[in-house]
Amino acid sequence: MTFHFKTGLLALSLLGSTALGMLGTAVPAQAADQEISWIYCGDKIDPIHEKYIKEWEGKNAGWTVKPEVVGWEQCQDKATTLAAAGNPVAMAYVGSRTLKEFAENDLIVPVPMTDEEKKSYYPNIVDTVTFDDTQWGVPVAFSTKALFWNKDLFKQAGLDPETPPKTWAEEVAFAKQIKEKTGIAGYGLPAKTFDNTMHQFLHWVYTNNGKIIDGDKIVMDSPDVLAALQAYKDITPYSVEGATAYEQNEIRAVFLDGKAGMIQNSTGAAYRLLESKKFEWGVTTIPVGPSAKGPGTLLITDSLAIFKGSGVEEKAIEFAKFITSPGPQEEYELTTDAGLAPLRPSPRVDQLVKDKPYWKPFIDSIPLGGPEPLFKDYKGFQNAMIEMVQSVVTGKAEPADALKKASAAIEEYK
Repeated sequence: MTFHFKTGLLALSLLGSTALGMLGTAVPAQAADQEISWIYCGDKIDPIHEKYIKEWEGKNAGWTVKPEVVGWEQCQDKATTLAAAGNPVAMAYVGSRTLKEFAENDLIVPVPMTDEEKKSYYPNIVDTVTFDDTQWGVPVAFSTKALFWNKDLFKQAGLDPETPPKTWAEEVAFAKQIKEKTGIAGYGLPAKTFDNTMHQFLHWVYTNNGKIIDGDKIVMDSPDVLAALQAYKDITPYSVEGATAYEQNEIRAVFLDGKAGMIQNSTGAAYRLLESKKFEWGVTTIPVGPSAKGPGTLLITDSLAIFKGSGVEEKAIEFAKFITSPGPQEEYELTTDAGLAPLRPSPRVDQLVKDKPYWKPFIDSIPLGGPEPLFKDYKGFQNAMIEMVQSVVTGKAEPADALKKASAAIEEYK
Protein backbone atom coordinates (compact mmCIF):
# COMPACT_ATOMS: atom_id res chain seq x y z
CA MET A 1 0.00 0.00 0.00
CA THR A 2 1.18 3.50 -0.69
CA PHE A 3 0.05 6.69 0.96
CA HIS A 4 0.06 10.07 -0.72
CA PHE A 5 0.87 12.34 2.21
CA LYS A 6 -0.31 15.76 1.05
CA THR A 7 0.20 17.95 4.10
CA GLY A 8 3.29 18.31 6.27
CA LEU A 9 2.91 17.55 9.96
CA LEU A 10 4.48 20.79 11.03
CA ALA A 11 2.00 22.70 8.91
CA LEU A 12 -0.86 20.77 10.46
CA SER A 13 0.41 21.50 13.95
CA LEU A 14 0.02 25.18 13.10
CA LEU A 15 -3.48 24.91 11.64
CA GLY A 16 -5.63 27.99 11.96
CA SER A 17 -9.12 28.15 13.43
CA THR A 18 -10.80 27.64 10.08
CA ALA A 19 -9.16 24.26 9.47
CA LEU A 20 -9.69 23.13 13.06
CA GLY A 21 -13.30 24.17 12.84
CA MET A 22 -13.82 21.48 10.24
CA LEU A 23 -13.03 18.95 12.96
CA GLY A 24 -15.09 20.60 15.65
CA THR A 25 -13.58 22.38 18.62
CA ALA A 26 -10.17 20.97 19.46
CA VAL A 27 -10.05 19.77 23.05
CA PRO A 28 -7.63 17.55 24.93
CA ALA A 29 -8.15 13.91 24.08
CA GLN A 30 -10.49 12.15 26.47
CA ALA A 31 -10.74 8.67 24.98
CA ALA A 32 -12.93 6.24 26.86
CA ASP A 33 -10.82 4.39 29.43
CA GLN A 34 -11.61 1.04 27.85
CA GLU A 35 -11.83 1.91 24.15
CA ILE A 36 -9.09 1.79 21.54
CA SER A 37 -9.99 3.92 18.52
CA TRP A 38 -8.30 2.85 15.28
CA ILE A 39 -8.20 4.70 11.97
CA TYR A 40 -8.31 1.80 9.53
CA CYS A 41 -7.35 2.47 5.93
CA GLY A 42 -9.34 0.97 3.07
CA ASP A 43 -12.89 0.34 1.92
CA LYS A 44 -13.80 -2.16 4.63
CA ILE A 45 -12.31 -4.03 7.55
CA ASP A 46 -10.58 -7.23 6.54
CA PRO A 47 -12.46 -10.28 7.92
CA ILE A 48 -9.23 -11.58 9.45
CA HIS A 49 -8.86 -8.39 11.47
CA GLU A 50 -12.51 -8.55 12.51
CA LYS A 51 -11.93 -12.09 13.74
CA TYR A 52 -8.91 -11.20 15.84
CA ILE A 53 -10.43 -7.99 17.21
CA LYS A 54 -13.18 -10.15 18.70
CA GLU A 55 -10.63 -12.62 20.03
CA TRP A 56 -8.62 -9.88 21.73
CA GLU A 57 -11.73 -8.28 23.20
CA GLY A 58 -12.73 -11.68 24.57
CA LYS A 59 -9.41 -11.93 26.40
CA ASN A 60 -9.53 -8.31 27.65
CA ALA A 61 -12.80 -7.88 29.48
CA GLY A 62 -14.20 -4.36 29.36
CA TRP A 63 -12.03 -3.28 26.43
CA THR A 64 -13.29 -2.64 22.92
CA VAL A 65 -11.51 -1.81 19.69
CA LYS A 66 -13.37 0.66 17.47
CA PRO A 67 -12.01 0.79 13.92
CA GLU A 68 -13.06 3.70 11.73
CA VAL A 69 -12.73 2.84 8.06
CA VAL A 70 -11.30 5.73 6.04
CA GLY A 71 -10.32 5.64 2.36
CA TRP A 72 -6.65 5.28 1.44
CA GLU A 73 -6.34 8.84 0.15
CA GLN A 74 -7.71 10.42 3.35
CA CYS A 75 -6.89 8.09 6.24
CA GLN A 76 -3.39 9.27 7.10
CA ASP A 77 -4.30 12.92 6.69
CA LYS A 78 -7.22 12.41 9.06
CA ALA A 79 -5.07 10.74 11.73
CA THR A 80 -2.52 13.55 11.40
CA THR A 81 -5.04 16.35 11.59
CA LEU A 82 -6.76 14.92 14.66
CA ALA A 83 -3.43 14.49 16.43
CA ALA A 84 -2.24 18.00 15.56
CA ALA A 85 -5.57 19.37 16.82
CA GLY A 86 -5.05 17.68 20.20
CA ASN A 87 -7.76 15.07 19.69
CA PRO A 88 -5.83 11.96 18.62
CA VAL A 89 -7.11 8.51 17.93
CA ALA A 90 -5.38 5.75 19.87
CA MET A 91 -3.93 4.05 16.82
CA ALA A 92 -3.75 4.53 13.08
CA TYR A 93 -2.52 2.70 10.01
CA VAL A 94 0.27 4.84 8.52
CA GLY A 95 3.05 4.62 5.99
CA SER A 96 6.21 3.80 7.96
CA ARG A 97 8.03 6.50 5.98
CA THR A 98 6.21 9.14 8.08
CA LEU A 99 7.04 7.75 11.53
CA LYS A 100 10.03 10.05 12.08
CA GLU A 101 7.93 13.04 11.09
CA PHE A 102 5.23 12.05 13.58
CA ALA A 103 7.80 11.42 16.32
CA GLU A 104 9.68 14.68 15.73
CA ASN A 105 6.38 16.52 16.16
CA ASP A 106 5.70 14.61 19.42
CA LEU A 107 2.50 13.04 18.06
CA ILE A 108 3.27 9.36 18.62
CA VAL A 109 4.90 7.23 21.32
CA PRO A 110 7.63 4.60 20.95
CA VAL A 111 6.62 0.96 20.54
CA PRO A 112 9.46 -0.94 22.24
CA MET A 113 10.35 -4.35 20.81
CA THR A 114 12.14 -7.15 22.58
CA ASP A 115 15.09 -8.87 20.91
CA GLU A 116 12.87 -11.90 20.40
CA GLU A 117 10.24 -9.80 18.65
CA LYS A 118 12.84 -8.20 16.38
CA LYS A 119 14.35 -11.55 15.45
CA SER A 120 10.98 -12.95 14.41
CA TYR A 121 10.93 -10.66 11.33
CA TYR A 122 12.85 -11.03 8.10
CA PRO A 123 16.17 -9.10 8.12
CA ASN A 124 15.92 -5.30 7.93
CA ILE A 125 12.12 -5.15 8.42
CA VAL A 126 12.42 -3.60 11.87
CA ASP A 127 14.70 -0.93 10.37
CA THR A 128 11.69 0.44 8.49
CA VAL A 129 10.17 1.59 11.80
CA THR A 130 13.39 2.49 13.65
CA PHE A 131 15.44 5.62 14.16
CA ASP A 132 17.67 6.61 17.07
CA ASP A 133 17.58 2.91 18.05
CA THR A 134 13.88 3.24 18.89
CA GLN A 135 10.89 1.58 17.25
CA TRP A 136 8.01 3.93 16.49
CA GLY A 137 5.45 1.58 14.97
CA VAL A 138 4.51 -2.05 14.42
CA PRO A 139 4.78 -3.30 10.82
CA VAL A 140 1.39 -4.42 9.50
CA ALA A 141 1.87 -4.60 5.72
CA PHE A 142 4.94 -5.22 3.59
CA SER A 143 5.87 -5.27 -0.06
CA THR A 144 8.92 -5.94 -2.20
CA LYS A 145 9.46 -5.83 -5.95
CA ALA A 146 10.79 -8.15 -8.63
CA LEU A 147 11.43 -8.00 -12.38
CA PHE A 148 8.73 -9.27 -14.75
CA TRP A 149 9.57 -10.04 -18.36
CA ASN A 150 7.48 -10.78 -21.43
CA LYS A 151 8.79 -14.04 -22.88
CA ASP A 152 6.95 -13.51 -26.16
CA LEU A 153 8.72 -10.18 -26.75
CA PHE A 154 12.03 -11.75 -25.80
CA LYS A 155 11.48 -14.37 -28.53
CA GLN A 156 10.52 -11.74 -31.10
CA ALA A 157 13.68 -9.79 -30.27
CA GLY A 158 15.91 -12.84 -30.61
CA LEU A 159 16.55 -13.15 -26.87
CA ASP A 160 16.35 -16.39 -24.90
CA PRO A 161 12.87 -16.21 -23.31
CA GLU A 162 14.00 -18.32 -20.37
CA THR A 163 17.00 -16.13 -19.53
CA PRO A 164 16.11 -12.79 -17.91
CA PRO A 165 18.77 -10.14 -17.22
CA LYS A 166 20.75 -10.55 -14.03
CA THR A 167 22.69 -7.27 -14.16
CA TRP A 168 21.91 -3.67 -15.07
CA ALA A 169 24.17 -3.95 -18.10
CA GLU A 170 22.16 -6.92 -19.39
CA GLU A 171 18.90 -5.18 -18.57
CA VAL A 172 19.84 -2.13 -20.64
CA ALA A 173 21.14 -4.32 -23.47
CA PHE A 174 18.00 -6.47 -23.52
CA ALA A 175 15.75 -3.38 -23.45
CA LYS A 176 17.70 -1.93 -26.37
CA GLN A 177 17.42 -5.13 -28.39
CA ILE A 178 13.67 -5.40 -27.78
CA LYS A 179 13.10 -1.80 -28.82
CA GLU A 180 15.25 -2.08 -31.95
CA LYS A 181 13.97 -5.49 -33.08
CA THR A 182 10.25 -5.14 -32.28
CA GLY A 183 9.57 -1.41 -32.04
CA ILE A 184 8.07 -2.01 -28.60
CA ALA A 185 9.51 -0.47 -25.44
CA GLY A 186 12.02 -2.76 -23.81
CA TYR A 187 11.36 -1.45 -20.32
CA GLY A 188 8.69 0.42 -18.38
CA LEU A 189 10.23 3.22 -16.33
CA PRO A 190 7.75 5.22 -14.19
CA ALA A 191 8.78 8.81 -13.47
CA LYS A 192 5.53 10.64 -12.80
CA THR A 193 5.27 13.21 -10.01
CA PHE A 194 4.18 10.46 -7.65
CA ASP A 195 5.74 8.75 -4.62
CA ASN A 196 6.38 5.51 -6.50
CA THR A 197 8.90 7.29 -8.75
CA MET A 198 11.15 7.64 -5.72
CA HIS A 199 10.39 4.07 -4.62
CA GLN A 200 11.32 2.65 -8.01
CA PHE A 201 14.64 4.46 -7.93
CA LEU A 202 15.39 3.17 -4.41
CA HIS A 203 15.04 -0.39 -5.71
CA TRP A 204 17.98 0.36 -7.99
CA VAL A 205 19.92 1.96 -5.13
CA TYR A 206 19.46 -1.14 -3.00
CA THR A 207 20.49 -3.44 -5.83
CA ASN A 208 23.87 -1.71 -5.93
CA ASN A 209 24.69 -1.63 -2.20
CA GLY A 210 23.83 2.08 -2.05
CA LYS A 211 22.43 4.20 0.77
CA ILE A 212 20.61 7.51 1.09
CA ILE A 213 21.13 8.26 4.78
CA ASP A 214 23.31 6.65 7.43
CA GLY A 215 22.14 7.58 10.91
CA ASP A 216 21.74 11.34 10.61
CA LYS A 217 24.24 11.77 7.76
CA ILE A 218 23.24 12.10 4.12
CA VAL A 219 25.44 9.71 2.11
CA MET A 220 23.53 9.74 -1.17
CA ASP A 221 26.20 11.50 -3.23
CA SER A 222 28.22 8.31 -3.68
CA PRO A 223 29.51 6.23 -6.61
CA ASP A 224 26.97 3.47 -5.88
CA VAL A 225 23.95 5.79 -6.05
CA LEU A 226 25.41 7.68 -9.03
CA ALA A 227 25.69 4.38 -10.89
CA ALA A 228 21.97 3.78 -10.30
CA LEU A 229 21.07 7.20 -11.68
CA GLN A 230 23.35 6.67 -14.66
CA ALA A 231 21.62 3.34 -15.34
CA TYR A 232 18.31 5.24 -15.37
CA LYS A 233 19.71 7.54 -18.04
CA ASP A 234 21.04 4.57 -20.03
CA ILE A 235 17.74 2.65 -20.10
CA THR A 236 15.46 5.65 -20.75
CA PRO A 237 15.87 5.62 -24.58
CA TYR A 238 14.57 2.05 -24.67
CA SER A 239 11.78 2.55 -22.15
CA VAL A 240 8.17 3.61 -22.61
CA GLU A 241 8.16 7.08 -24.14
CA GLY A 242 7.27 9.96 -21.85
CA ALA A 243 8.21 8.31 -18.56
CA THR A 244 7.07 11.34 -16.56
CA ALA A 245 3.46 10.58 -17.59
CA TYR A 246 3.45 7.19 -15.88
CA GLU A 247 3.26 5.94 -12.32
CA GLN A 248 3.70 2.32 -11.30
CA ASN A 249 0.15 1.06 -11.92
CA GLU A 250 -0.02 2.82 -15.28
CA ILE A 251 3.25 1.22 -16.35
CA ARG A 252 1.91 -2.13 -15.17
CA ALA A 253 -1.13 -1.66 -17.41
CA VAL A 254 1.19 -1.03 -20.37
CA PHE A 255 3.09 -4.22 -19.59
CA LEU A 256 -0.10 -6.25 -19.17
CA ASP A 257 -1.13 -5.03 -22.63
CA GLY A 258 2.09 -6.45 -24.10
CA LYS A 259 3.60 -3.03 -24.76
CA ALA A 260 6.74 -3.29 -22.64
CA GLY A 261 9.37 -5.99 -22.37
CA MET A 262 10.18 -5.66 -18.67
CA ILE A 263 8.93 -3.88 -15.54
CA GLN A 264 9.56 -3.84 -11.80
CA ASN A 265 6.38 -4.63 -9.91
CA SER A 266 4.80 -6.41 -6.97
CA THR A 267 2.97 -9.73 -6.80
CA GLY A 268 -0.09 -7.80 -7.94
CA ALA A 269 1.28 -8.04 -11.48
CA ALA A 270 1.56 -11.82 -11.13
CA TYR A 271 -2.07 -12.14 -10.10
CA ARG A 272 -3.20 -10.11 -13.11
CA LEU A 273 -0.94 -12.01 -15.51
CA LEU A 274 -2.31 -15.32 -14.26
CA GLU A 275 -5.83 -14.08 -14.95
CA SER A 276 -5.20 -12.55 -18.38
CA LYS A 277 -3.04 -15.30 -19.93
CA LYS A 278 -2.31 -12.86 -22.75
CA PHE A 279 1.35 -13.83 -23.13
CA GLU A 280 4.02 -16.01 -21.58
CA TRP A 281 5.89 -14.29 -18.78
CA GLY A 282 8.46 -14.81 -16.06
CA VAL A 283 9.50 -13.11 -12.83
CA THR A 284 12.93 -12.92 -11.20
CA THR A 285 14.88 -10.85 -8.69
CA ILE A 286 15.68 -7.29 -9.74
CA PRO A 287 18.90 -7.09 -11.79
CA VAL A 288 21.90 -5.89 -9.83
CA GLY A 289 24.47 -3.15 -10.26
CA PRO A 290 28.27 -3.51 -10.26
CA SER A 291 28.64 -3.01 -6.49
CA ALA A 292 25.85 -5.36 -5.44
CA LYS A 293 26.46 -8.18 -2.97
CA GLY A 294 23.39 -9.99 -4.28
CA PRO A 295 19.75 -9.36 -5.18
CA GLY A 296 18.05 -6.58 -3.23
CA THR A 297 14.91 -4.51 -3.10
CA LEU A 298 13.33 -1.58 -1.30
CA LEU A 299 11.51 -2.83 1.79
CA ILE A 300 8.26 -0.87 2.07
CA THR A 301 6.12 -1.27 5.17
CA ASP A 302 3.00 0.28 6.57
CA SER A 303 2.67 0.35 10.34
CA LEU A 304 0.35 0.78 13.27
CA ALA A 305 1.36 4.01 15.03
CA ILE A 306 0.27 4.72 18.61
CA PHE A 307 -0.72 8.34 19.09
CA LYS A 308 0.21 10.34 22.14
CA GLY A 309 -2.55 11.73 24.32
CA SER A 310 -5.30 9.16 23.83
CA GLY A 311 -4.97 7.98 27.42
CA VAL A 312 -4.80 4.33 26.36
CA GLU A 313 -1.33 4.21 24.84
CA GLU A 314 -0.10 1.11 26.70
CA LYS A 315 -3.19 -0.92 25.90
CA ALA A 316 -3.09 0.23 22.27
CA ILE A 317 0.51 -1.00 22.02
CA GLU A 318 -0.59 -4.33 23.47
CA PHE A 319 -3.38 -4.66 20.91
CA ALA A 320 -1.17 -3.52 17.99
CA LYS A 321 1.37 -6.20 18.85
CA PHE A 322 -1.37 -8.82 19.15
CA ILE A 323 -3.04 -8.05 15.81
CA THR A 324 0.37 -8.15 14.07
CA SER A 325 1.73 -11.18 15.97
CA PRO A 326 2.81 -14.20 13.88
CA GLY A 327 -0.53 -16.04 13.91
CA PRO A 328 -2.95 -13.22 13.02
CA GLN A 329 -0.47 -11.45 10.74
CA GLU A 330 0.37 -14.54 8.71
CA GLU A 331 -3.31 -15.36 8.25
CA TYR A 332 -3.94 -11.79 7.10
CA GLU A 333 -1.02 -11.82 4.65
CA LEU A 334 -1.85 -15.18 3.10
CA THR A 335 -5.59 -14.65 2.69
CA THR A 336 -5.92 -10.98 1.75
CA ASP A 337 -6.09 -10.13 -1.97
CA ALA A 338 -3.65 -7.23 -1.58
CA GLY A 339 -0.59 -9.31 -2.48
CA LEU A 340 1.27 -8.56 0.73
CA ALA A 341 4.73 -10.00 1.23
CA PRO A 342 5.21 -11.95 4.48
CA LEU A 343 6.86 -10.04 7.33
CA ARG A 344 8.25 -13.20 8.93
CA PRO A 345 9.64 -16.53 7.71
CA SER A 346 7.59 -19.62 8.59
CA PRO A 347 6.67 -23.09 7.33
CA ARG A 348 3.52 -21.62 5.78
CA VAL A 349 5.62 -19.16 3.80
CA ASP A 350 7.83 -22.03 2.64
CA GLN A 351 4.70 -23.81 1.46
CA LEU A 352 3.49 -20.65 -0.28
CA VAL A 353 6.70 -20.51 -2.34
CA LYS A 354 6.38 -24.22 -3.15
CA ASP A 355 2.77 -23.86 -4.27
CA LYS A 356 3.28 -20.53 -6.06
CA PRO A 357 6.89 -20.34 -7.29
CA TYR A 358 6.45 -16.79 -8.56
CA TRP A 359 6.67 -15.68 -4.92
CA LYS A 360 10.32 -16.80 -4.62
CA PRO A 361 12.07 -13.69 -6.02
CA PHE A 362 10.01 -11.41 -3.79
CA ILE A 363 11.32 -13.22 -0.72
CA ASP A 364 14.86 -13.99 -1.94
CA SER A 365 15.63 -10.27 -2.22
CA ILE A 366 14.66 -9.40 1.39
CA PRO A 367 17.98 -10.14 3.19
CA LEU A 368 19.90 -7.54 1.15
CA GLY A 369 16.99 -5.13 0.89
CA GLY A 370 16.96 -1.67 2.46
CA PRO A 371 14.29 0.35 4.27
CA GLU A 372 12.61 3.52 3.17
CA PRO A 373 14.78 6.29 4.62
CA LEU A 374 13.08 8.06 7.53
CA PHE A 375 13.04 11.87 7.32
CA LYS A 376 11.34 14.42 9.55
CA ASP A 377 9.94 16.03 6.39
CA TYR A 378 9.31 13.02 4.24
CA LYS A 379 7.34 14.93 1.62
CA GLY A 380 10.22 17.33 1.07
CA PHE A 381 12.65 14.42 0.72
CA GLN A 382 10.32 12.63 -1.67
CA ASN A 383 9.85 15.67 -3.89
CA ALA A 384 13.61 16.26 -4.13
CA MET A 385 14.13 12.65 -5.20
CA ILE A 386 11.36 12.82 -7.80
CA GLU A 387 12.80 16.06 -9.22
CA MET A 388 16.21 14.38 -9.47
CA VAL A 389 14.88 11.36 -11.36
CA GLN A 390 12.74 13.46 -13.68
CA SER A 391 15.61 15.81 -14.54
CA VAL A 392 17.71 12.84 -15.66
CA VAL A 393 15.09 10.92 -17.65
CA THR A 394 14.03 14.10 -19.47
CA GLY A 395 17.64 15.00 -20.27
CA LYS A 396 17.53 18.30 -18.37
CA ALA A 397 20.43 17.31 -16.12
CA GLU A 398 23.35 14.92 -16.10
CA PRO A 399 23.25 12.25 -13.37
CA ALA A 400 26.22 13.61 -11.39
CA ASP A 401 24.82 17.15 -11.31
CA ALA A 402 21.31 15.97 -10.46
CA LEU A 403 22.61 13.78 -7.64
CA LYS A 404 24.67 16.57 -6.07
CA LYS A 405 21.70 18.94 -6.21
CA ALA A 406 19.31 16.44 -4.63
CA SER A 407 21.85 15.40 -1.97
CA ALA A 408 22.24 19.01 -0.86
CA ALA A 409 18.48 19.64 -0.97
CA ILE A 410 17.52 16.78 1.32
CA GLU A 411 19.89 17.91 4.08
CA GLU A 412 17.18 20.19 5.48
CA TYR A 413 14.62 17.36 5.63
CA LYS A 414 16.57 14.79 7.68
